[in-house]
Amino acid sequence: MTDSHADGPSAVEFRRMRQEWMEGRIQDLADVLMTAGPELYELLPADLGDRRLAAAVAVARVAADEARAQSVSETVRWIERLIPGGHRHDLSGAVRGLRSRLAAKGEPAVWSWNATTWEELALWWWRRHQTRTGDPERDFTEWCSRWSAEVPWDGDIDEPERAPRRHGRALVTPAEFFAAEAEPLRLLALAVLRSPRTAAAVEDAVLLREEYLQNAGHLKWLAEQQGCVDQLEAWRRAHQKTGSEATRAFLAELSETVKRYGTLVLKPVVDALSAGERALLDNSRPGAHRNAADYLEVFLDWQVQPDEDAWRDETPTADVAREAQERRERGETTWQGMRGSVPVWYHIVGSPQEKAAALAYSGRPSASVVRVRTGDDDVTAPGLSLFEGMFDEADESADWYPDPGIDVSYKSDSVFDLCALLALAQLGQARLEFLTVHSDGSVRTLRSVRAVVREDDAKAYRRWALAALAELAPDPENLADLIAREEETSADASSETDKGAEDTGRGTGPGGAHSPEPEESPVSRPATGGSLPPELLGKVRALLRKAEDQAATEEESRAFLAKATELMAKYGIEQAMLEGLDRPAGPVDKVVEVHPPYAKEMRRLLSWIAGAMRCRSVHPGGKVNRHRAHLFGFEGDIQASELLFASLRLQMLDGADRADRMHRPQGEDARAYKRSWMLGFIREVTDRVRAAQEAARTAAEHEQEAEKGADRVGRTVALVLADRSTVVDARLNDSYPKLSKARPTKFKGTGYRQGRVDGQRADIGGPTIVTDMRTEQIVG
Repeated sequence: MTDSHADGPSAVEFRRMRQEWMEGRIQDLADVLMTAGPELYELLPADLGDRRLAAAVAVARVAADEARAQSVSETVRWIERLIPGGHRHDLSGAVRGLRSRLAAKGEPAVWSWNATTWEELALWWWRRHQTRTGDPERDFTEWCSRWSAEVPWDGDIDEPERAPRRHGRALVTPAEFFAAEAEPLRLLALAVLRSPRTAAAVEDAVLLREEYLQNAGHLKWLAEQQGCVDQLEAWRRAHQKTGSEATRAFLAELSETVKRYGTLVLKPVVDALSAGERALLDNSRPGAHRNAADYLEVFLDWQVQPDEDAWRDETPTADVAREAQERRERGETTWQGMRGSVPVWYHIVGSPQEKAAALAYSGRPSASVVRVRTGDDDVTAPGLSLFEGMFDEADESADWYPDPGIDVSYKSDSVFDLCALLALAQLGQARLEFLTVHSDGSVRTLRSVRAVVREDDAKAYRRWALAALAELAPDPENLADLIAREEETSADASSETDKGAEDTGRGTGPGGAHSPEPEESPVSRPATGGSLPPELLGKVRALLRKAEDQAATEEESRAFLAKATELMAKYGIEQAMLEGLDRPAGPVDKVVEVHPPYAKEMRRLLSWIAGAMRCRSVHPGGKVNRHRAHLFGFEGDIQASELLFASLRLQMLDGADRADRMHRPQGEDARAYKRSWMLGFIREVTDRVRAAQEAARTAAEHEQEAEKGADRVGRTVALVLADRSTVVDARLNDSYPKLSKARPTKFKGTGYRQGRVDGQRADIGGPTIVTDMRTEQIVG
């Protein structure tokens, strides 16, 4: 089959989806600079084109500098060339501040192990939108000079959808590809592809990968075609085992055609994508890379990000200096830590020979930079430890110094150690800090250098760390609890050892990093009015207790829940109209503790119910607040949200256990299935809460019109509720002026659809609103 050179529907749609995705990702990166580095954002010159594009490239480049372990001064040098007159500003302080906030922004594109690929993608997109002089070589040279970086040139990255043309093909689906084959093969392939079983399997496969693709529609399209190919091959293998010789020969021909589609159509497109897009597509497949991303994302969420002082080139931070002094007193010289999302190893230089070797260290992976010890065994073959064996008495006069390595002891039962090693393996390099301790007790930085890890070592570290993590925490969501447990154990041991010390609030965390002082929880303002009256509160609680009763039938439970929700919704609107008329009440806020099991899902249930009840919720972040939700709204609405949450929480736990017993596929992890079921349940019940609120609002509007109350009140129900939402948003923005976006929720289990079905049984009244489950995105 040879296609014409005209773009077909698939190629046109692919190009449109890619452009829409890039526009959204560029906006996300620009938002990071606007909120995390407003000083730099305001300095961007107008001659760089759209400031949004320039901001996206700038933040990606700064993040890539951090991943490359470049110093702040090196980053400042290219920013000064980028911004005319930039030297007149405190660029060093701006860069330090930006670096200290990058990892905490929750934007995967600025994490160290992704930053370099996103730098390339952002530069390419910026270049596409620049005006040209007609001299391509001159334009390219000026662009590279301005950014002090290699700007991707025209090539397949611009139009990957046209890559199959090299083989005389076009970007098509497997069904379109098989349409030109001989009739028996074509009919068989189309029958398999169009069967309900294949369609369901492909849909499930794409659903499991979709959350990892960062809303990239074109990558989702490729994942769908890959799923079709996988299903064709799975069907062929299943039938080839028992078929006759003629059948097996025919199925072999089917297999060859499927492989030809992959080689001539899919592979050229994937190969022509940018490195960042390929990484997203590859990492979305089940396997080690995707699991590594899961573990590292949870690990990074848990880390307390260092302040701006951590990025000072000339002096170590107070925490590092204190750690160096304590280590030296114990006779230790090397320890590990994390700076943002980059692994760091510190070494105290203790002799003139070590100082000379540190200054001469190239950072090249000529020997194993990191030697991983796990008890008596090493992950890699023995190599040089840091300066070990380099200086013996017979060779004191040697004038050469080999590259030092780092000898770090990892515990196979420490999730902190394993995640730090996994970060090193993903990044392929680490920051190495050489420190000196002077006679007056002061600690100074001798040199900071990037240490590159050999590729074979990185693969060994990744395999070992993932295998150990999978055994300790099969579900990455459990990592936070395990790390907390390690820190508590370490803090207890430290307090016993250092009994009598004045500062017992700072234990030593895993890997030698200091555990932070407990964060102050957000203050809950006392409610002053507008709560549910005692009579109504008693009725609602009684109805909810009846709905939760195991002896109640399904219809009775639904009726009790419907009535309870109706009463709360009606009262909330009536109260809003009265307060708007007589005594406008201000919104309040309240911090609610959400307890395990499945604390993350419970926090999501509370937040979504609160949103349906005209409240707003924030997850404050940090390990101290991991089981807290900060609610903003009017007192009655917050109280109603808590009441409904308490009832639905019990139903969700019971329903998850029941679905696990009745519907979980054999061999699937129970926790993963329950989590995905809960997400479906949460989506369904909150749809119904929102529908009940809408029904109450509509009824109130009709009643207002019937009584001609609009003339008396002066404002409609819709306007009053809109005003209340505005003041709630203002209260939230005052407390959290720089909120980051919530990350898409990732789940692996297959219980989501069953959760939606069971959520319908927990109907809470009002019209049913069911979103399109094929295209909806779950955002936590």
